[in-house]
Amino acid sequence: MRATAGLAFEEGEGGRGQARLPEKEEASAGEVALGSESLVATAVTMFRRKSKSDHVQEVDELHAESKFNELKDVLGPLSGRNSQYCTDACLRRYLEARNWNVDSSKKMLEETLHWRSTFKPEEIRWHEVESEGETGKVYRANFHDRYGRTVLILRPGKQNTTSIDNQIRHLVYLIENAILNLPEGQQQMAWLIDFTGWSFSTNVPIRSARDTINILQNHYPERLAVAFLYSPPRIFEAFWKIVKYFLDPKTFQKVKFVYPKNKESVELMRSYFDVDNLPTEFGGRVTLEYDHEEFSKLMGEDDVKSDKVWGLEKQQNGTITNGFSGAEVVPIPVGSPVS
Repeated sequence: MRATAGLAFEEGEGGRGQARLPEKEEASAGEVALGSESLVATAVTMFRRKSKSDHVQEVDELHAESKFNELKDVLGPLSGRNSQYCTDACLRRYLEARNWNVDSSKKMLEETLHWRSTFKPEEIRWHEVESEGETGKVYRANFHDRYGRTVLILRPGKQNTTSIDNQIRHLVYLIENAILNLPEGQQQMAWLIDFTGWSFSTNVPIRSARDTINILQNHYPERLAVAFLYSPPRIFEAFWKIVKYFLDPKTFQKVKFVYPKNKESVELMRSYFDVDNLPTEFGGRVTLEYDHEEFSKLMGEDDVKSDKVWGLEKQQNGTITNGFSGAEVVPIPVGSPVS
C-alpha cells in the first residue's frame, strides 16, 4: 500500500492500485451520517411537540366553546338591552373573568345586568357629568396604545369635587365612552394614571376607590388590559396597601408601577406605548393640554353616537326612552333567571 496526495492505494489483483479514502475521512462521513440522523430525530421531536401543542390548543378551544354554549343555555332567551349587552364576546369575557366556570360566570353576569338596569350607564350623558371633568381629572386620550386600545388618562391630583356618587358616574360615563370608541376587533382599554399634584388632600377616599374597583372588575370584566401608575409618590404606598386588597388576582396583575429611574418599568411601559404619542407627564415627547371646551364638544358628538348604538332618542319632554317596553328594563333580582 502506498499513499499519494492524501489518498491511500491498495494493491489489487494485477498490481492495479485501488484508491480509498483515509480512515479519518471515512470517520467524518460516519459523523455526517450520525449528524443527519440526529437532525431527523430533532425534527421529528419538534413536529411531535408542535402536534401536541396544536392538539392541546384544539382541546382548549373545544372546551371554551362548550362552556360558552353552556352559559348561553343557562341564561336562556334575552330581550331588550339585556340581549344587546350580552353579545358572544361579552359572554366570553365573563367566562374568562371567572376561569370558565359557568355557574360563577352566570352569577356575575346576572349581577351586572341588575346593576345596569338600576345605574343605567348607557343613559348617562356628558352634560350630566361635565362639571366633574372641568379640570381634566379623567378623560379619553386622543391616541391609542400599540395594540389599538382606547386610553383613559386619570389625574387624581386634579380632583375638583366632593360628591363620590357624581365622581363614580363621571368615571362610568368615560368607561362606556372608551368602549364605544374601541376599534373593531379590540375589546380592552388601557389606563394611564398621572400622580402630579397628588396628595392626601386630593386623595380618592377609600370608599370611592373600593366602589370604583368593584364596578370595573365586576361589571366590566376583561375590559381593562393594563393600568400604568406613573411615578406615584412615596406616601401613596400607604394608600395602596389598603386598596390592593380590593383587587381580584386578575386585576391586580394588570396594575403596573412605573418609575422614571427604573429602566425595566420604563421599558415595559414603552412596550405598550410609542413615546412619540405619550404626553411628557408619562415620559413621552408630546405636550398635551386638556381643553375642556373641545373635549365637551367631542363628548357631545359621542353622545349622539351612543344614542344610535343603544336605540335611545330624546323626547320633547326631555326624557329618554330606549325603544323597548318598560317591563324589559326593570331591575333584575340578583340570582333570578335572566329574560
